[in-house]
Amino acid sequence: MSKSSQFTLLTQRRFAPFFWTQFLGAFNDNLFKTALIVILTFDAAKWTTLSPSMVTNLIPGLFILPYVVFSATAGQIAEKFEKSGLTRFIKWLEIGIMAVAGIGWFTHTLWLLILAIVGMGTHSTLFGPVKYAYMPQQLKPEELTGGNGMVEMGTFVGILLGQIAGDVIVMQQPYGIHMVAAGTLLFAVLGLMAAYRIPVTPAPAAELKINWNPLTESWRNISYAKQNRTVFLSMLGNSWFWFYGALVLAQFPVYAMNYLHGDHSVFVMLLTAFSLGIGAGSLLCERLSGHKVEIGLVPFGSIGLSLFGVDLYFASLGYTAASSVDALGMLAQPGGWRVAFDVVMIGVFGGFYIVPLFALIQLRCDPKHLSRTIAGMNILNALFMVAAAGVAMLLLGHGFTIPQLFLATAIMNAVVAVYIFSLVPEFLMRFLAWLLIHTLHRVKVQSADRIPEEGAAVLVCNHVSYVDAIVIGAASPRPIRFVMDHRIFNTPLLGWIFRTAKAIPIAPAKEDPWLLEKAYVDIAHALHDGELVCIFPEGRLTATGEINEFKGGIAKIIERSQVPVIPMALRGLWGHLLSRSKDNVFERAFRKGLRSRLALAVGQPVAPTVATPERLQQAVLDLRGDWK
Repeated sequence: MSKSSQFTLLTQRRFAPFFWTQFLGAFNDNLFKTALIVILTFDAAKWTTLSPSMVTNLIPGLFILPYVVFSATAGQIAEKFEKSGLTRFIKWLEIGIMAVAGIGWFTHTLWLLILAIVGMGTHSTLFGPVKYAYMPQQLKPEELTGGNGMVEMGTFVGILLGQIAGDVIVMQQPYGIHMVAAGTLLFAVLGLMAAYRIPVTPAPAAELKINWNPLTESWRNISYAKQNRTVFLSMLGNSWFWFYGALVLAQFPVYAMNYLHGDHSVFVMLLTAFSLGIGAGSLLCERLSGHKVEIGLVPFGSIGLSLFGVDLYFASLGYTAASSVDALGMLAQPGGWRVAFDVVMIGVFGGFYIVPLFALIQLRCDPKHLSRTIAGMNILNALFMVAAAGVAMLLLGHGFTIPQLFLATAIMNAVVAVYIFSLVPEFLMRFLAWLLIHTLHRVKVQSADRIPEEGAAVLVCNHVSYVDAIVIGAASPRPIRFVMDHRIFNTPLLGWIFRTAKAIPIAPAKEDPWLLEKAYVDIAHALHDGELVCIFPEGRLTATGEINEFKGGIAKIIERSQVPVIPMALRGLWGHLLSRSKDNVFERAFRKGLRSRLALAVGQPVAPTVATPERLQQAVLDLRGDWK
């Protein structure tokens, strides 16, 4: 089935107005915030007696403060009210905030501008839960990765353009602050106009009674999220990315000046490189994931964050500049391009890391509690960013250089990744599957939409090689419980992988009747819980490439659980190094070659009342055709 590009979403009303609303909001936030920081840094005497270093830390802190205080309430509001109307209310609020800021700019009243900073932080806090809860209501599951990629790209590009615009416009004397005042009000109005095009999106919990106590509601939200282990650990993984990003990005101004010997354009170039990297990585997620939520990209992203973080340290040591340089001059220095490349790739792999996590949270969370879950995550994000500032001050205070701080962050990221993926092995399993089908093979999946997105079903497939389960698992939009021979299940080293994947070991009745019956019970429980179970009814790998007789055990499973059966057929794996082909090992290793062509064909569901072993075998034969 052909899949449309994620960019086609920008032509559809269910996504485009929402996208431009959030883009303009991110742009306006950063235009205003950056302009205020720049004017208070370079023209401080006219505005305040505070030191520039105090100002540059105070303003971001005041912007983040509402995330901690109001996120719990914002999550409830997003759950209780229809989202298009709520978005318009938030954009009207932005216009009011920018009007107050305009008065502050024209009258040189600093406390009004500080009030507007807190107001814009509140605006972003209110919109955050709406933004990520809106998409699962308007997008199909297979569009979530592409939609999230577009939103993340738009957000970071908006942030980048807003920072550049704020920096450039406010310094245009003598009318810079007037241009900022008019510009922020104009972009707030444009955001409101886009919001009026957002389609009606019903409230998932209109009956919700709002708890106005932020402390008790924050605790309740986080406690509720902890009940779904995968969602909660995905939230922590998301917050860790904000810790990593905050720790690295906060060093760019001093790093550009003291280590790269650059002027302000070098700092802007580093921000641009990181933002463009995030945008590119976010957009690439849809292509790499095959139009589904592919959490195997999360470990891939984490590996890249550590590798390029480590290389940024070594690139910094190899960089030399005899005198002060601008952005082009910095790139002309020995090691300059390597520094820029590392920053871009940190952004790219950050996109690989963050987009699937957002999509997974949206897909696995209870729809009636999604906005509150996002609100809880925003609280964690804010706390992690505050912690990042504390860690940076601690390490720098103990004599760390900024390149050493990059190295320490990369190492911490590797440790955290190993810990999280050991707690949720599904990430690692999906990564191994993704790696296999994107390096050694080219896998084409036919009619993957026939694998149900929810509810119980039994998948039956021909058994060609030792990697059949990996290929099938990589093609599925959700986890699968595989039934496998107990001897393979207990293989040293590999046994850990099978256990973490929650495979179900089975044995012939003559070998271990107790284990056989236990397998039937485990399968029945998994199906009762709405899971997918895959079985290879032949009972063994084919030794000829042909499909063996389907055993009667599949009939017993279907009789007990009465769920639909999905026939599937693997094509192209016969003769593979890990099949039982009688050709010699050397010939099998090179016959197929790298990037060999495989296919998985998914058939129409078969009702349990007619799903006999003979009918299922014929269905698999028909799907496989003449291609082994």
